[in-house]
Amino acid sequence: MDTDSETPRHDTDEWPHVDDGPAPDDGPRRDDHPNPAGPGDGPDADGDPTPPSDGPTPPPELSPRIAEITAKAEKLAAKKLQDDGDKAPDFTGGPIDPRGRPLAIGVDVGGSGIKAAAVDLTTGELVSLRHRVPTPQPSAPAAVIASIARMIRKIEREVVLSPDAPVGVGFPAVVIDGVTKSAANVDPGWLDFDSDAAMERVLGRPVHLVNDADAAGVAEMRFGVGVGRMGTVFLITLGTGTGSALFYNGMLVPNLELGHMEIRGRDAERRSAAAARTRRGLSWKAWSADLDEHLLAIERLFSPQLFIIGGGVSKRADQFIPRLTVRAEVIPAALRNDAGIVGAAMAAAETERTTG
Repeated sequence: MDTDSETPRHDTDEWPHVDDGPAPDDGPRRDDHPNPAGPGDGPDADGDPTPPSDGPTPPPELSPRIAEITAKAEKLAAKKLQDDGDKAPDFTGGPIDPRGRPLAIGVDVGGSGIKAAAVDLTTGELVSLRHRVPTPQPSAPAAVIASIARMIRKIEREVVLSPDAPVGVGFPAVVIDGVTKSAANVDPGWLDFDSDAAMERVLGRPVHLVNDADAAGVAEMRFGVGVGRMGTVFLITLGTGTGSALFYNGMLVPNLELGHMEIRGRDAERRSAAAARTRRGLSWKAWSADLDEHLLAIERLFSPQLFIIGGGVSKRADQFIPRLTVRAEVIPAALRNDAGIVGAAMAAAETERTTG
């Protein structure tokens, strides 16, 4: 879902126990010591405990699939491009000093564009330039990760960031524990892919993926028109696809993906997404009827008090919201196309606080 349109990570090897019989008695062995520990874990020759090594912890071993993709992504990211299609203006001057404000990087991956910026977590404001580059076609993991890496390098030149400032990535898929479990509007290579592990290796920062609509919804409920709204609230994002985020009394129900509910024998987003209006050459009136049918189906199932409409098309809300017939209140999002960036950064920072 792009809104710019009008696992366990470590493989554990079980070492089998092999009984070769009694060993010859040729002196004390490591196994005979009451504390069979390695260097730094037990007493030294004089019996004094030695401190554990404080050297850097080696990165976890990656599966062959992830190792191959990350190697390819690093190679692509290092390639110099004459023009990466970034819509942000050239940055001039020195990096911005956040002066103690908590920052994270937010990335919003869509079917046609990838957006990124540094975010002030206290206010939800973008601190760096807002970067947007076309989504690589095909949108294979290595190519997308390389595009994200190039944008983050730019952001790191624009803003002073701590080395552990996390990266949140809103992604158009069901995301469970950093693993993308669906791939409706992106390359099938993302299916069952440990995206957190791969991106952390390439970006060199903590990375946390989240469903893109969920990210936008979290931002809108914290900083936008959803502030203080209780009961059942839906954020509907309209772009390449149709994303959905459900909140009940401010609590998110993740990975709902109601763009893929079936209407007239097809995924609903095939008709309700903003890209569908452009692709089919529909008037606002005709497309509004398709969107209305989708929202009415959601309303019959969940009876929300409020629909918030996000995505780039929300700036044209006057062209279609008055035509909708749902009982619930329908209002345009306040953060519009920045919501996914802001929410992804917030989600990454929150995950780091609770699990990092």
